[in-house]
Amino acid sequence: MKTNTRTDNVTGSIANDSTNEISKVAVSAIGISAGVIGVWAVACIIAGISSSSGPVDLFTNLFKAITG
Repeated sequence: MKTNTRTDNVTGSIANDSTNEISKVAVSAIGISAGVIGVWAVACIIAGISSSSGPVDLFTNLFKAITG
């Protein structure tokens, strides 16, 4: 009969835990920042559509601004 044994290396567990937590916080911060930027972009597009009397006028004015 085979017996499997498992051994863990405990020496770096504190460093790995803190690095893991820092990574989680960093990923969360980046995700929240991306969400805020996305909401801001949608708000800007809605403001542009409302100030130019509709989406067709918005894109017409955009192409006029790009081409001169």
